Amino acid sequence: MRRLLRLLYTAEVPRQAGYPLQGGALCWRREKGQLELLLVTSRRSGRWGVPKGWGLLGRPLHRTAEREAWEEAGVIGRTENRLLGLVPAPKTYRLIGEVPWLLALYPLEVEHLADDWPEQGQRERRWFAANDAAERVRPRALGALLRTFVPSTITPDFERG
Repeated sequence: MRRLLRLLYTAEVPRQAGYPLQGGALCWRREKGQLELLLVTSRRSGRWGVPKGWGLLGRPLHRTAEREAWEEAGVIGRTENRLLGLVPAPKTYRLIGEVPWLLALYPLEVEHLADDWPEQGQRERRWFAANDAAERVRPRALGALLRTFVPSTITPDFERG
């Protein structure tokens, strides 16, 4: 029964190698010449992570990541259509148990942080140096991508579409 519920719960999301995908945004900026990464807390556990959410069939995952960055952290910017990596990150749900899924991570240069956003008051957002962010982030496997992240200097317009 749980297997059927898991399938139904993730039926309308994109998949990679049979695993459901979430789109995540690696939100970044340069502050005084130093790279900083923006993390947000989860609503339930308060653990630090990147803004992420379930993709929708037919919608590019980098656009899902951009939308989630807005909703969860008030980020105004655009994601690059450049996959930084896939991170295994199982989630546990009360009714259906553990669901293995993959986080597809895309870079998003932050242009501005809004004062008001949809999940304000439900999450905390904070800038970290890349190594500090890598130590705090969940899932742990995400830390390696944060440590090695190098922003693009120029994103051609045709990659933004």
